[in-house]
Amino acid sequence: MSAALPLTATQGNPTRGRRARHGLNWITAGLYGSAFLALFLPLLVAFLWSVVDPATGWFAPDIVPRSVSLHHWQQALGDPSIIRSIVLSLLISTVVTALTGILALPTAFALAKIPFRWKRAVEIFILAPLIVPGIIIGIGVGTLFLRLGLAYTVIGVILVQTIGTLPFMIRILAATFEGIPDDLLHAARTLGATPAKLARHILIPLAWPGFIAGGLLSFIRSFEEFDKTFIVGAPIVQTITVKLWSYLGGKLIIFPNAAVLTFILIMPMVIIFFLAERFLREDVLAAGMGKL
Repeated sequence: MSAALPLTATQGNPTRGRRARHGLNWITAGLYGSAFLALFLPLLVAFLWSVVDPATGWFAPDIVPRSVSLHHWQQALGDPSIIRSIVLSLLISTVVTALTGILALPTAFALAKIPFRWKRAVEIFILAPLIVPGIIIGIGVGTLFLRLGLAYTVIGVILVQTIGTLPFMIRILAATFEGIPDDLLHAARTLGATPAKLARHILIPLAWPGFIAGGLLSFIRSFEEFDKTFIVGAPIVQTITVKLWSYLGGKLIIFPNAAVLTFILIMPMVIIFFLAERFLREDVLAAGMGKL
């Protein structure tokens, strides 16, 4: 006689199963509604501002502009300073992402695999840049960089942005390293693997989902970073966020030009997440995100 298979709570009670699915549908609808209100609706307004015809403008009570034009897009893409800001932002974000991965590797491994006293205190210290406002970090680091000659330089901006991206990468890699069997690492060390070979042939290949997930977050956080970049680098180092502030932070707010830069700012983020969703499985990203 074959043993009866155990039934789950929803399988044994069809009514409860329907209620669970109904509740899940409401939760999904709520998430999509929140995303629409918090993300898509503001982007729609920004898009409408970016295509406002300067000859007619956009004034109340009109819900949409009376006429549209690509004048502001042509003006922005024809401005050499904006193009330089975009290229500089992409370059800085790429370097920050690579530097963050290199610096986070040993620290994340120590937190995941090496027992030591005050580990919890070290974790809190690592997460401190996420708790302290960026403007406070920027002021403190900016004062130090001014004395060291790193203020108003690209290197200084890269270093101050790395302070903000390291906690994400360390936490994600630590959670990823926790899933690697200790027996595999012990066997490699017993066979004579040096720490460098251990990292190159075992840790990095097995933890690549964590590197990808952490790299995506690091790149996006670096690309959209403003407060620390502004304090350390402006006005010499003008990333796209600093350029955007020039349209919003003065006495005259230029909404159409700011809207164009907003779309330019968000475009790499959309492309990155599209590529991640296209080429990576969900379980890969979930494993990389760990317990962040």
